[in-house]
This record gives sequence, C-alpha cells and structure tokens, in this order.
Amino acid sequence: MKIFPAIDIKNKKCVRLVRGDFENKTEYEMSPVEQAGRYKDYGFKNLHIVDLDGALTGETVNLNIIRDIVDKFDFKIEIGGGIRNFESIKKYFDAGVEKVILGSAAIKDKNFLKEACDKFPNKIALGLDAKEGYLSISGWKENSNQLTINYLKEVNNYGVSRLIFTDINRDGMKQSPNFEETLKIADISNCPVIISGGVSSLEDIRKAKSLKNIEGIIVGKALYDGDIKLEDLVKEDA
Repeated sequence: MKIFPAIDIKNKKCVRLVRGDFENKTEYEMSPVEQAGRYKDYGFKNLHIVDLDGALTGETVNLNIIRDIVDKFDFKIEIGGGIRNFESIKKYFDAGVEKVILGSAAIKDKNFLKEACDKFPNKIALGLDAKEGYLSISGWKENSNQLTINYLKEVNNYGVSRLIFTDINRDGMKQSPNFEETLKIADISNCPVIISGGVSSLEDIRKAKSLKNIEGIIVGKALYDGDIKLEDLVKEDA
C-alpha cells in the first residue's frame, strides 16, 4: 500500500487545517520544498499536495513551488486544490506531477470530469470530500446537496484512475479515518481508493492495508505533530 505524506500550501507555507476550516489552521516552520526534502530523505516515493490558495481562487497559485519540488526530488506527486479547467491541468502535467485531483469542478460539471479523463488517460484522480454523506465543494465551504454514493455511481465509468475519499469531520482531528464510509466507497468504485482524513497512528495504516480496493493512505497532521514518526511510517510504505 502506498503512503502519501501530505503537504498543504497556503501563503507559501506548510499548513494544516482542522475539518477544512481556513480560520482554524496551524502553520509550520518548514517551507513546502524543505518539507518535501525531508520526506525524500526518509525514502518516501509518493506525495500528496494541496494548493489551498488555489482551492479558494481557482488559480494555480503555487505552481512554482510545485515545479521546484518536482525539479529537486524524485516523487510521484498527486496535486489538488482549485483545478477547474484544462489549462490548469496541463500546467501541472507540464510541471511533472503524476496525477491531478479534480474535486469541486468535477462535482459541479460531470462533463468536465469525463473530458479530462478522455484527454489525460490514467492521469486524473477524483477527490470526494464528504460531510455526513454529502459532497462538499469550493474549499469545503459549500454543500453540493449530492450524496457521495449517488455521484460516484454516475461517474464510475468515466475512466478516473484514482479516487481520494476524505471524511471532512475527521480531517485534522487525528481520530482515525472513517473506515466504514471509505469501505462503502471502495466497494462501489471502479478505481482504487486513497484514504484521507483523520489518520492518527500506525494502527490506522495497518488497518487500511487489510482492506480491499485501497491503493494508499494520506498522512498529514499526525506527521507534523509527531504522533507518527517518519522512520516508522516509511516501513509501511510499499
């Protein structure tokens, strides 16, 4: 199973939000590039990056930081945050990321998701961020009024290469992921699923490994806060 250490970027800094709340954030001293270097030093192969500025503006605000990380380190990177048009997708692929995560734009416009999957085969990931069963959009500020399961059934044959499922109520809380809901998603999904939100311990990682159709897991706040040590986590990375 793949381990994805997380880097969330806001105002050129590494930050962690609690339940996606921009008013409830922690800033960290290391720059995103330094943090990526730290992950590389420990031997991680994959990286999950979110451009929080992009999530709010719909622009590729931190593209230069992404380029810098790609140029300096050999990672397979998935990037999300406000990616709402083909121009932005192409910029990230030109910069050298492996997969682009579509969220709000794909939920608002299923045709955009389908076209993106057709234009960039095996390169598009779908981010499903849910609160109490419903998908949230626009930096988690709005309820889309679409049930996660129903939406997934509608787009399941579009050719998405990876699905990232986040339970917003667990995100940044370090109370373990919502395995129950994640399993419902994984059972339906035609593509492998990445677990996101709430990882608190190595036990969470090991539990995820035992589940079907789970490709990997994203670890953020528990790493930054020292609850999980990088040297222990990398041993779980396959």
